[in-house]
Amino acid sequence: MTYLAPRQGLFAIILLVSFCLQTLLLVISTDQQLSKSRALKGEQMVAQLIDEARLSLENKDRVSLSVIANRYTSEQDVTRILIKDSNDDVLVPVGNAPMQQGDTIRQIATKGDAVIGSVALTIKDVSKGEIIAMQWPFVIGTMLLHLLLWLIYGHLARPTKEQINALSRDIQDLHREQYMQIDQRSHDRDRERRTADSQVNNDQMDDSRTAIGSTGSPSDKEAGNPSSSVRKLDIHSAVNQYVRTQQHQDLADDEGHDIKHSDYQPTANTQSEAHDADSSMTKASSGHSRLSGTRAFDSVKVQIVFHDEFNMLERLAPAQRLPYLALCTQLLNQAVTELLKQPLLLGVSAMNEPHFDDRGASVLLKADNSHAKVALAGVMLGKLYLMLNKIIHDKHIELTRFALPAKVGVSDEAQADEMSQLLHGVGKKEQMLILLPNEGLRQIGNHVQVHSIMRPTTVYERECAIFDGGNDAMIQRLADVRNAVLMIEAADEAQA
Repeated sequence: MTYLAPRQGLFAIILLVSFCLQTLLLVISTDQQLSKSRALKGEQMVAQLIDEARLSLENKDRVSLSVIANRYTSEQDVTRILIKDSNDDVLVPVGNAPMQQGDTIRQIATKGDAVIGSVALTIKDVSKGEIIAMQWPFVIGTMLLHLLLWLIYGHLARPTKEQINALSRDIQDLHREQYMQIDQRSHDRDRERRTADSQVNNDQMDDSRTAIGSTGSPSDKEAGNPSSSVRKLDIHSAVNQYVRTQQHQDLADDEGHDIKHSDYQPTANTQSEAHDADSSMTKASSGHSRLSGTRAFDSVKVQIVFHDEFNMLERLAPAQRLPYLALCTQLLNQAVTELLKQPLLLGVSAMNEPHFDDRGASVLLKADNSHAKVALAGVMLGKLYLMLNKIIHDKHIELTRFALPAKVGVSDEAQADEMSQLLHGVGKKEQMLILLPNEGLRQIGNHVQVHSIMRPTTVYERECAIFDGGNDAMIQRLADVRNAVLMIEAADEAQA
């Protein structure tokens, strides 16, 4: 069996890095050499061109200048020649420099002390691909050399049979030492256990012999024949058997006493379990009635909480927190007042005056008659406050002031606690959750669109809906109410 050289893959990576570095250095050095040579060549061509075109340039003979320039652009390295007169007007542009980039060499043409024009010649840049194409023998040779070094290393550094045998012997010796230590420890434990057992047996034998010696006859004490020793062993066995019998009997008595005690105890436990079962059935029935889609309701609770992921409101100084909460309270109260003026919500009234604190605020809306659309009023109030809070939040952020986004939950009063848990569990910023019975959903069905929570984990998450938008009439009505609230706010600020 053959083995690979140690760390042969790491050595291959080192050789690959070496090959890449050598190729890079080759490209850089060749690029510098070619650039210098082409620059010298360009300067010579410009000087020669000026000498040939001096007369034509003085006379501004464009035809002659074009013929002379075209002869120079036939060179592979020249991409463009631009000849200008003394007024810096272009006489002859020859070449395709916009398509190719390169170094431009400019020189002024003079006749005596007078400037008769200028010549600009652009030399094409040398691409890295052309350099590698020119130096392909060196690149391929270097690659083959590195590959040969890798093969030589894999052959020479491969472990020999003597090294493999020596390594296997070292491993066997190491395992043997470990096993010997484990066997020694187990042997010591067994020896200690046997010593303890033999000590216990000797103590028992001594006790039995003492008991037999105290009860036997003098002739039996002095006798040393086999029959007397057999008799002593039988007596010892009988004594041990009697002790075991008494122990089993005591254990049976204790178990019987425990059984009698347990027969008396379950009476109280049974009563407690029955009471717990009744209470759990009562709770289950009440929870089922709260979850029932046909449950009756005449009031809706709108809960507004701040989306405060980092508890910034608690860390805010009272001098900044209290004015911000007062502003939110004022906006909410004005929104309730202006919204309930809508003819669509006739018969709906607010049962409390909301006030914002660190936990948010809640508004309780109640239907004064059976035709009042209290569910629609709750949804419209929630959406209205989200619209107002969005404007206030953006304005505060623009002025580098503290502000928080909000989220709203709309539910009947029986589901208020569950809605509070949903807001803190699955609610997102600027989102409205709706948890209403079937009658409430019918009230809002013609005005808003909702969708369910994705992958619900509880019954309430399955029954909960998320506000997805409203029809044009409702959104326009909410925009009018929002503008009215903001105008009231602006008027109050102007008076202050």
